[in-house]
Amino acid sequence: MEAFIIVALVLLFAFLGLGAYVTTKVVKAAARGVDRTITQARRTVEDTTLKARSFGQIGVPGALATLRLDLRNSMRATQQALYQGVQTDASLQESIGLFERLSAHGHELDDELKRLEAEPDRQRIAAVLPDLRERTAQITQASDSLRWAARDRARRFAEEDLSHLSDQIDVESGALRDWSRAPSDAFPHSTPEPAATPTTQTWNTPEPAALTEPTPPPSYPWQKTRRPEATT
Repeated sequence: MEAFIIVALVLLFAFLGLGAYVTTKVVKAAARGVDRTITQARRTVEDTTLKARSFGQIGVPGALATLRLDLRNSMRATQQALYQGVQTDASLQESIGLFERLSAHGHELDDELKRLEAEPDRQRIAAVLPDLRERTAQITQASDSLRWAARDRARRFAEEDLSHLSDQIDVESGALRDWSRAPSDAFPHSTPEPAATPTTQTWNTPEPAALTEPTPPPSYPWQKTRRPEATT
């Protein structure tokens, strides 16, 4: 009895521990989902604000917004291309490592541009704008180079695979149009053996009756019912 109680308690605590673990995992997953949603919403709002500033403002504020928008769009597009491409092409892993190093410089520049948006000394910002444009161009050009190289590689592989597939289809089409090859080559038909002629037996065989009623033909459900002949 005591052993049964101990086993029951162990099972109870095990189920309670498992339930707590599962609950913790679910809560953490939900929290991560909420964090991603908030981050995505914040990013969307910030991008919309930058677009409005780049088109609606002139001078230093518009220039800073344009630089941030160009930088973010380039880095985001390259990140998406590389991380999607590595799922089918493992050789892009090295490119992702280079992009992560480049991304650190991009985040640093984006933070600097964001701080300068609140800087009241517009003349000082205007003086450093050429350097900021050069740094932005250097980062975006490197990012664009990685992205287009990955896309060119994927397109080249797709073209080679399509060319190889087209060659295989041409060969198969030619084989199908080879009329001289009879279908019986693949599926030979066996010649049925002739039925053995029954041996005539003369003993114990009754003579057939002179007049026998004919056996009615079998009827099938798809046959129409014969109409009776009209009588006058």
